[in-house]
Amino acid sequence: MGQPLVIAYHLIWTAYGQWLPNDPRGSGSDQITSNLIAELGALHLGRKQVQPCGQVIRDFYDKAQPLLKHTVHRFSLSDIHLIADTFGQVIVDCRYTCYACAIMPDHVHLIIRKHRDDAETMMAKLKEQSTHRFRQDHAVDEQHPVWSGGNGWKVFLYHPDDIQRTIRYVNKNPSQSRLPDQYWSYIKPYDRWPLHPGHSPNSPYAKGLRSIGRYP
Repeated sequence: MGQPLVIAYHLIWTAYGQWLPNDPRGSGSDQITSNLIAELGALHLGRKQVQPCGQVIRDFYDKAQPLLKHTVHRFSLSDIHLIADTFGQVIVDCRYTCYACAIMPDHVHLIIRKHRDDAETMMAKLKEQSTHRFRQDHAVDEQHPVWSGGNGWKVFLYHPDDIQRTIRYVNKNPSQSRLPDQYWSYIKPYDRWPLHPGHSPNSPYAKGLRSIGRYP
């Protein structure tokens, strides 16, 4: 059986210094560029099956943060609104369709519909503009990266059920961290596209789902 077409992306990336290559939980990095950071622990590519306890993670970052080149920022509520405003400008300018967005003190989640830009390009544009805005607002060093290096993580979403489940997960993030719920003007209510009311049952997407028994 084949895989249906990708219809949206769940994009995740972290603030600078918040998820290092040799994080005890594992990471998406395949190298450590700082010898000082490398001494804190071995690299593990991918998320470890057995996750360490919270104290192990806190101890790791207590040792790591003084060794980093730049200051580590945890985003305040005003920072979160600044970043959200910048994301909104990019989403409107690039004509992205965003179904959910959670901006946390140390990472972000967005769900964006498939677009001519691939997931990496979307993340690059969002990170670039928000980095510029954050530097301006905080008068931080022009060399401060604000966000972690690399492209972050992307999760392919293939079915409206996947999108709806992931929207619920993203929207719960703030309250689970005792932050106010987030409502951004650029979020479009999800109508189960491309299985929205009035869709063609003979579209390539519908036919693909039918071939693997997932339609409707």
